Amino acid sequence: MQAPSLGGVQVPRGDGTTVVRLRHGSSLNDFADKIDANPASLVTVLFHLGEMATATQSLDEDTFGTLAAELGYRIEMVSAEEEDRELLGSFDIDLEAELAEEGDDQLTARPPVVTVMGHVDHGKTKLLDAIRSADVVAGEAGGITQHIGAYQIHTEHEGLDRAITFIDTPGHEAFTAMRARGAQVTDIAILVVAADDGVMPQTIEALNHAQAAGVPIVVAVNKVDKEGANPAKIRQQLTEYNLVAEEYGGDTMFVDISALKRMGIDDLLEAVLLTADAALDLRANADKDARGVAVEANLDKGRGAVATVLVQSGTLRVGDAIVAGTAYGRVRAMFDEHGETVVEATPARPVMVLGLTSVPRAGDTFLVAPDDRTARQIAEKREAAERAALLAKRRKRISLEDFTQALQQGKVETLNLVLKGDVSGAVEALEDALLKIDVGDEVDLRVIHRGVGAVTQNDVNLATVDNAIILGFNVKYAERVEDLADREGVDVRFYSVIYQAIEDVEAALKGMLKPEYEEVQLGTAEVREVFRSSKFGNIAGSLVRSGTIRRNTKARVLRGGNVIADNLSIESLKRFKDDATEVREGYECGIGLGSFNDLQVDDVVETFEMREKPRS
Repeated sequence: MQAPSLGGVQVPRGDGTTVVRLRHGSSLNDFADKIDANPASLVTVLFHLGEMATATQSLDEDTFGTLAAELGYRIEMVSAEEEDRELLGSFDIDLEAELAEEGDDQLTARPPVVTVMGHVDHGKTKLLDAIRSADVVAGEAGGITQHIGAYQIHTEHEGLDRAITFIDTPGHEAFTAMRARGAQVTDIAILVVAADDGVMPQTIEALNHAQAAGVPIVVAVNKVDKEGANPAKIRQQLTEYNLVAEEYGGDTMFVDISALKRMGIDDLLEAVLLTADAALDLRANADKDARGVAVEANLDKGRGAVATVLVQSGTLRVGDAIVAGTAYGRVRAMFDEHGETVVEATPARPVMVLGLTSVPRAGDTFLVAPDDRTARQIAEKREAAERAALLAKRRKRISLEDFTQALQQGKVETLNLVLKGDVSGAVEALEDALLKIDVGDEVDLRVIHRGVGAVTQNDVNLATVDNAIILGFNVKYAERVEDLADREGVDVRFYSVIYQAIEDVEAALKGMLKPEYEEVQLGTAEVREVFRSSKFGNIAGSLVRSGTIRRNTKARVLRGGNVIADNLSIESLKRFKDDATEVREGYECGIGLGSFNDLQVDDVVETFEMREKPRS
């Protein structure tokens, strides 16, 4: 039905209940196609609503919502997963239907996939080397001519030759990056803890990542041969993190090993297989087109794009047309971890694949397409959708403000938090105070990770996966992390007073949060030299790194990502010998912070102002 809209433009109207499904990053052209309208008329309607946009420009959800409400439609944004499902469905590839149709008679046992995690210098690499040399098939470790991101070993267990696949990733960072893209790759995590060192921050971080992924954990207590080693202490420390050893009546297997002396390696492999047999049903259908995950990929000078892929179901063969994320190609050759050519790869088998036209990302899922043309079309459409979604600057995943709204719609029952602070005592105090908030049984508060130091890329990755909110206490972002948080739409909040954090979270849980002011960063300057002045105190000779530094604005001083002074103000600002009102990015200036004189070279002066936030 054609009906006049704003400005007399003819646009088909809905009845207020018609739902239009759009993917993230759609343009007015896409919306016009769905409602059979002229894109130019939608541009005009949007202009009358106070928004300027071209027909091909990617728009966000709010803008579409405003336009749809005006025209009598309701917008439903399709998630990336649904979008990909619909895209594959248009090529007659339905992954979910494939899984549903698989009966017990088609499923065969597959090896477990294991990731080794733990604190730096606790012996992860030594352990992997020891496991490789214990491989009854490969023989000596020297037999491995080529390092790839995942490999399979064979060991004898209860009289049978059993295979185990190890993913050799740089710890939990890649592990989380994969989960952030929806790839649940790992079946079991081995947590390596040094017996002479104990539980360290990265141990806890690795443990939190594994528990958030819901994978069984086997603890390898390494370096038991060293003087001062105390394996019993490790067992006791880990009980605080819900890992109770079997000898203490729990269900977590602890194995004492020495990777250097090759002690206890067989016991560890046996523990992995026992855990896999007891806790997991590891079966897959090998008789179909391969599906799986790219574990890592790189560009090789001589061979082009090289990807290490892990087959999760089906069988991958040389000559198959494959798509991995936005990369596609035909499998020209496959190699195992010994550099030997492989003709086909069955479930849980990692292989190095040659033949892709570009490099996929770690964690991208791959699938075998019916032919080269289909593979190229899927990859191109995925790339276009990804580019459009990036242009539209995705909406935030969840923030404290829309937590209440999501709660009312029954979408969220748990508020996940990542806590970071300048000292562990402050983090513990904050966690205790938050967990004591009593808001009844309807809502749950869960701290999925806590740590000391600046907010890192890893924290943002974890928050992305588990829809968490990051609370920073007397800390700031590490380098280049703020951009990642913005891009991923993670809500990160910083506090210098503990009760403000508690009040905000409590108000969000009780559905009463009405933010009035927000902090807006104006600029940052790096201290290059400190000048002593008897009249003005210490003056920071600085280079403005971002934004502008203005006189009389609020300021704080950061050292190594931690806040060392807050609630200061820029009391004097000079360019050479002249007073300045503001100094822009890239210029040098002299900054006086009044009575605060504890300045050092490489400190960062950050200026900000409190702006009133419009209430929604």
